[in-house]
Amino acid sequence: MLSPYYQQHADYVSISREQGCRFAKLVADDFNPLHDKDAKKFCVPGDLLFSLVLNRYGISEKMEFTFAGMVDENSKLTFPEGADEFAITDGEKVMLKVKREGAVSQCPELTNSLIKNYVEFSGTTFPHVIIPLMGKQDVMINPARPMVIYESMLINLDRLDISAPELQFAEPDFEFTGKRGKITLRFNLLENGEKVGAGEKHMLVSGIRDYCQATVDDLISFYNQRKESLKPA
Repeated sequence: MLSPYYQQHADYVSISREQGCRFAKLVADDFNPLHDKDAKKFCVPGDLLFSLVLNRYGISEKMEFTFAGMVDENSKLTFPEGADEFAITDGEKVMLKVKREGAVSQCPELTNSLIKNYVEFSGTTFPHVIIPLMGKQDVMINPARPMVIYESMLINLDRLDISAPELQFAEPDFEFTGKRGKITLRFNLLENGEKVGAGEKHMLVSGIRDYCQATVDDLISFYNQRKESLKPA
């Protein structure tokens, strides 16, 4: 499932602009301009790193991911031996910290299902969840520079004898002080209608400004037009 989106070299992994861009738009439904292949400051989607970790190390009952660096097309990512705590690095620089607890499943069906469901949830939260969530407190992101940064995420599974859990939105939170804030997006994992786990995605927001409906309408319209025109064949 992930093989078209990275290159495995002798002792490191690399991700081209084209690969990062196609993963964002085809798999994650994420049209953040930072993931465009011709972006001035291109950044590989954090969800692709998350997916590569699950693909390589399996699914643990408790997993926590902290994004520490911006991966681009020049990054040479080293994946160490699996442990309770480890880091994906580019040379000396830590790009992603991983913590794991509990039993581990290497089931390909579960891994692919969790990757697919999580990245779809993750990619579609902007603008349709984040903007209304901020709007409840009469603020919005800066449309000229919408700085929403993926900080961390966690997944807790009650059991691993599952194969195709569905992801269901749960109540999100937004807190801010001045021009900076934090968004917590929550989800439950269901197998045949039974809750089998839950998770959270944490995002940092900067450049917060007063809410303006006309500006929000323009921003959503622009995003939808981008999505329509840039969706790969």
